Amino acid sequence: MKYSVLEKNLMVQLEPKIRDVTPGVMVRAYQNGRLICNVSVGDTYAYYDYASLTKVIYTVQAMMLAFEDKKWNLDTRLTEVLPWMKNASRIRLFQLLTHSAGYDWWLPFYQKLDMNTTWQQRREYLRQEISQLAPLETDKSVYSDVGFIILGFVLEAFYQKDLVAIWNDIKDRFYNGTTLEFHPRNQTTHKTSLFAPTEECPWRRRLLIGEVHDENCWAMGGVSTHAGLFGSIDDLGWYVLHLRSQMLGIARYSIKQKTALLFAQRARPEGLGDWALGYMLPTPGTASCGGYFSLNSIGHTGFTGTSVWYDPKSDLAVAILSNRLVYGRDNKSFSQLRPQIHDWIVEGLRKSSFGG
Repeated sequence: MKYSVLEKNLMVQLEPKIRDVTPGVMVRAYQNGRLICNVSVGDTYAYYDYASLTKVIYTVQAMMLAFEDKKWNLDTRLTEVLPWMKNASRIRLFQLLTHSAGYDWWLPFYQKLDMNTTWQQRREYLRQEISQLAPLETDKSVYSDVGFIILGFVLEAFYQKDLVAIWNDIKDRFYNGTTLEFHPRNQTTHKTSLFAPTEECPWRRRLLIGEVHDENCWAMGGVSTHAGLFGSIDDLGWYVLHLRSQMLGIARYSIKQKTALLFAQRARPEGLGDWALGYMLPTPGTASCGGYFSLNSIGHTGFTGTSVWYDPKSDLAVAILSNRLVYGRDNKSFSQLRPQIHDWIVEGLRKSSFGG
């Protein structure tokens, strides 16, 4: 395989860096819609656990469609859709997308779910547990899986379908032809050897391969609005190009450009949270997309070592897959490597543009 100068330099920089960070990493970059970087370093696999990229690939897309279907607006209160959320009368739906509703970042629901019951029974128990939650009154955004789990019940109420059926609609509309998939009942139709292992799980007492890492999603049957999607680097590349097309208004099969731009603009005051409607925005000095992406960039990260970022100013998109959790949850080194990868790509582009 013939590599460009950009790709060769990126691999040279990555190879000595990943040894104590992750078994392997795959990187795709696109500029002006054209693939400019496609590298794999270390031990890599066909499919990865996308973790929280599920939030933007599935949930944000579904919420945009519901917005265009006029099922909600920025003033819609959560209790208008889910009247059983008795303690949430002040919460508006957009606050769940901006992580400003005041819910905990994570709760161990899986510890209370009876795994001998059906996934439908477990989901009903989860609904009862969530109905009792009382959000804190706070001005700041606090990243919350709980808030995005609640959005799953919102989508089910909107469309009167379960999450798998809603996902199938989203996939048919946006991602037809990809291998993006959930693993209902935590089972896959592919060979498990094709999947990157995530972690030796003390709760499940095995190395997780092809099963979603997130405990709550796993306990709910492998399908949720906060985690659960699996896919390849090709699939993630498809998604970032889809995101770009939405932003530029050239995805005729997709949502309207006006909606895409609304969801991509800053939705929280500076200092209270760097969030659009479901998308992360760069936090100066600590952004996972490095120091060169503009403040108008949107993206998201995944706990397993995944990320997507798109900068509309430079029309540059970067997708990353890894399975850093194999080295343990306490290994924080990947959070330092990820922004470096973005910086190396931008610096390589600048050198090439000046003939360096």
